[in-house]
Amino acid sequence: MSALLGDSATRILPVWRGRPLISGEAEATAVWLAPGHVVLDDAGADLIFLGTHQGHARFVADVSSWVPAGLDEAAMSGFFDATEYGHPDLPEDHRYADLRGLMARLDPVDAAMAATARGLLNWHRSHRFCSSCGQPSDAAQGGWQRICPACRGVHFPRTDPAVIMLVQHGDTVLLGRSPGWPEGMYSTLAGFVEPGESLEAAVRREVFEETSVRVTRVSYVASQPWPWPSNLMLGFVAEAVSKDITLDHELEDALWITRAELAHVMAGEHPRIRRPRKGAIAQELMARWLAQEIGFAPQTDAED
Repeated sequence: MSALLGDSATRILPVWRGRPLISGEAEATAVWLAPGHVVLDDAGADLIFLGTHQGHARFVADVSSWVPAGLDEAAMSGFFDATEYGHPDLPEDHRYADLRGLMARLDPVDAAMAATARGLLNWHRSHRFCSSCGQPSDAAQGGWQRICPACRGVHFPRTDPAVIMLVQHGDTVLLGRSPGWPEGMYSTLAGFVEPGESLEAAVRREVFEETSVRVTRVSYVASQPWPWPSNLMLGFVAEAVSKDITLDHELEDALWITRAELAHVMAGEHPRIRRPRKGAIAQELMARWLAQEIGFAPQTDAED
């Protein structure tokens, strides 16, 4: 690692409070700095090795100790803060931006490395102490392990599986919203997989717990890493046997909308529900169902 960091061809991605450094607008680009750049003076002692790309080593540096002028702590603690922060030692079009708003604008390589960077930084920040004996642990193996010097316990980055499902009943789909979400924001239902549970069982349980809607057929669609803080979102389409909704404490509202209404949502023309943000798997599930690429045809008596 020391040799790679001493190589002038190595590049480092600064991440400030989970926000990667980017440039560009419609097609954003991650900004990779050379070792020794003044912006990296705010980096912590341990840089994380992301791998090699185009023949050169790539690292991530956590520069969260830097305090920008005009920092709005209240906005940053909200659901989504679109504020972008520039650095006085960088060009004007360089800034730190929330990754959730960038995912559809970064190229696949930058998006994958930025998500990896954020996920690993989250893990190191929340796992500074050994889970076996409670003593402080040290980063090792380029940031892909933590080792406890007291009990020699070895700890690895965690990924928490979560299911996210577009629930269908005939020509309608089920959307819900959680308390505290921005006005008009609805999404597909989602929840964590519990110990000893299959993914299909998790889909059925979460839908029933949140809305009392019972689900039968479940079909896998796609997955997405979601480092908020360390999830792997596993996307499904599921078939409901009824449309009766009874909310529990997790959701503020849930409703069924028709295919025509969903088309208005996706076009940003619905009077009540805002268009889903591009780059999230919920938007992908809705778009693919609307295009009839996923979903269930009505069962016949023979199939029943």
